[in-house]
Amino acid sequence: MSNQQQLELLKQGVDVWDAWRRKHPTVTPDLNEEDLSGLNLRGANLSRANLSGANLKETNLNKADLRWSSLVGADLSGARLIETNLTDADLSGADLRRCDLSHADLSRARLIDANLMESILLHIVLDDTDLTGAYIKGASIVPEKDEDEQVG
Repeated sequence: MSNQQQLELLKQGVDVWDAWRRKHPTVTPDLNEEDLSGLNLRGANLSRANLSGANLKETNLNKADLRWSSLVGADLSGARLIETNLTDADLSGADLRRCDLSHADLSRARLIDANLMESILLHIVLDDTDLTGAYIKGASIVPEKDEDEQVG
């Protein structure tokens, strides 16, 4: 399936996309450099997808599955990533300005040279996350507490 066909499926909505993903579990979605700006991809299964260089500005990715995805150099400025699973995702060089990543799981994610300026990073999981060279000026950062640390 071509990138264009995958893009058209995704634009039909999350239900159509996720049904296709269930029928084709071995296909790696390739949405490299595609324009997905402003779409509602809430809860979408985008695990292992190639979204490098994609335009995801103002996109709703709340509760999406982006595990093991490549978002290298992607523009996610203003995107909503609340409760999004970004475990093992590569966001190196990504533009995450003004994103809401509240309650996101960034375990083992790579955010090398990512721009997180003015982003909301409340109650995020940062286990073994690589933030080398990340720009975080004006970001609100509160890591998730371990159960042992939480007050009852």
